[in-house]
Amino acid sequence: MQLAGMPEPRRLRRTVIEGTCLIEDGRQVLFCYDVADTGMRNLAVVALTQAKVAVKDAAALFGLTPQYVSELRGRARKEGSAGLVKAMGRPPKLTPRQVRRVCELAGQGASKAELARLFGVTRPVILEIINRYGVIPAQPQLPDPVEPEDTVGPDETVGQGRDGGVAVAESVAAQSVSGGSESLAEPVIEPVIEPVIEPGAGRVGTGSLPCRYAGAMLAHAFFARVGAEQVFASLPAARAKAASGPAGAGSGPVVFDDVALVCAVTLAFGLGISSVEGVKHLDRAGAGALAGLVTLPELRTLRPRLAAIADGVDPLAVHTRLARAMLAADAPAVGVYFVDDHFVPYSGAKPVGKGWNTKRKSAMPGRADTLVTDLRGRAVAFVTGEPSGLTKTLPPALAQLRAITGPDTKIMLGFDRGGAYASVFTACRDAGVDWVTYRRGALAATTATPVGHTYVDRDAVATRVVLAEEIIEFKDYGPCRQLTLFEDGRAVLQVLTCDTDAPAAALLSWLRARWRIENAFKDLSAHHGIDWLCDYTADLIPDTTLVANPARTAAKKTLAAAQDEHAAAGRALAALLTTPTRPVKKINEQVPAAHKRLTRAADALAQAQATLKTIPAKVPANAATPHAQRALPRTRRRTFQMVLRLLAYNAELWLADHLNVYLRDNDEYRAHLRHLLHQGGVIDYTPDTIMVTLNRPDSPRLARALTHLAEELNHTPPRIPGDHRPITYRIAEPKH
Repeated sequence: MQLAGMPEPRRLRRTVIEGTCLIEDGRQVLFCYDVADTGMRNLAVVALTQAKVAVKDAAALFGLTPQYVSELRGRARKEGSAGLVKAMGRPPKLTPRQVRRVCELAGQGASKAELARLFGVTRPVILEIINRYGVIPAQPQLPDPVEPEDTVGPDETVGQGRDGGVAVAESVAAQSVSGGSESLAEPVIEPVIEPVIEPGAGRVGTGSLPCRYAGAMLAHAFFARVGAEQVFASLPAARAKAASGPAGAGSGPVVFDDVALVCAVTLAFGLGISSVEGVKHLDRAGAGALAGLVTLPELRTLRPRLAAIADGVDPLAVHTRLARAMLAADAPAVGVYFVDDHFVPYSGAKPVGKGWNTKRKSAMPGRADTLVTDLRGRAVAFVTGEPSGLTKTLPPALAQLRAITGPDTKIMLGFDRGGAYASVFTACRDAGVDWVTYRRGALAATTATPVGHTYVDRDAVATRVVLAEEIIEFKDYGPCRQLTLFEDGRAVLQVLTCDTDAPAAALLSWLRARWRIENAFKDLSAHHGIDWLCDYTADLIPDTTLVANPARTAAKKTLAAAQDEHAAAGRALAALLTTPTRPVKKINEQVPAAHKRLTRAADALAQAQATLKTIPAKVPANAATPHAQRALPRTRRRTFQMVLRLLAYNAELWLADHLNVYLRDNDEYRAHLRHLLHQGGVIDYTPDTIMVTLNRPDSPRLARALTHLAEELNHTPPRIPGDHRPITYRIAEPKH
């Protein structure tokens, strides 16, 4: 019973009539919308909850969960009605205002390539806009009004570049283009300091350039240390004209020199792009500023230019010069190096040789890279080839390492137990290289007395170990030194080496450091894209790889059948002679036939055995299968990109080690350095110097370490390859 003076309780109900949904409160209709209109439904749900209807009641009315209704209320508070009505379909590339600007600039004679670069879209998008909306013809210019004498003169105009209107248009477009969405505020034209372009070089003369990757400028300190400028300058002197549009009024197409181009690509790899195609995801102006370029070339210019450079040089010779300079500038305390193979899978259709993919535990087509790192994890040498074992890939890797270190340098080579074969040991001995590895298989018995040893690792941590050392005879190789590690009184692993002079604990410490090459492979795969093939072109040659001989397989089946028949004939004769219930007369009648069967079976068996001996176990694949071919990928272009990737990796490692001197964070210093490479800032190009102002990191500890690192680098200012101006680093002051 309702008391007098009390309001009547709400009687909300939801009714669907012929596809129309009605929300009624008693006799009054509150909402009416199409059943398929989810946006109107969400608006109705939120409106009812704002009208003091309980969330659970509103959810029950619309057949929703209370959690989803609460989520709708949250969207409405944050985004308004836009959060309740989700846009359908693909969002437009440009806003209506930008579309109109495209039509205006097209009417003024701007090319489609220029418009695509200006608005950050592809040429087909510009073409579609022009075909749909047409162009807006340029309006005739009115005569300039006569200005009074106290107005600002032409030489004092703020933000006016050499191409005036184009600079303003680019400023407006840069402020109105933001992730493909239109800003509600009108664009504001701010003063722009345009870079001065050196004619015909595409390099920045003077100017202040904001750059979101300014932290990558730190890598120039390592480039200067290894003489990258001289190495890059030895590349072919040919220049290529990029089709990325004019850089300024009357300047014509930008021309990119090889030194700046290769430097920019190396820094792009340092920023983490996995392939050359990844440059399209970078800010081209910001990435170009890192190498002193006005802008990074478009992909259709960059890819063929890199290919032309790679085809005109010996990539391994380039890497040899860089690695030799790196070791000369900061040589390792001991000549310990690690070597290992890395499989690069191939998923194309060409008949590429197969190798063992350790990640998938299966054989598949691909390539194999053999990498050599030093004790600090720096990439020193590498070779690439068809998949094979360390027994075949080690000799060319050793030859490359010798070319880098010199013929008289003492080398200790460490590798995993997967290469612990006598043939590998012999290859090292023939090359004059010491080796150390783990014993493969079961541990051998030892008669030596265990002795305690202590060694100190690179983090100044002392480790106590118990080792038993002795000289053993290794099959097919000769005498070598064996170290047996004991833990809790039992042998756990054994180390084999040809070095009889080095301390036992030091040998164990060096071999345990072999994990640094595994970490190098992990970082190179995750951050520098060494798994990319880069070029799918290949040469088809007759496949002479030895495979199982089908004729021998058939002969083995014939031999097995002959053996079965011979055994069956023998059993039949034995059963005939030992049957007690059969009459002797019948046995004598059947014995000659049984003897003949056994004789024929023996002759057939002897013939099958003789035939099998004459058939080789393996034959060339093109002999087993006529017209069999094998694809040999052309690796020069990939090898050249590998040189740049390894250079970027070594630069990152060098910077991280120097940063950690001040940071003292052995767990995260590499991650901190990778983030600092993406630290934004401003690059000021002056006629005499280049000033890099990095944004201050939020972490005070990281900001302090970065400040000390910048001061250290400023003691010997580096230079951008191909640019004479020294670089000075500084950290922006904290914001108050």
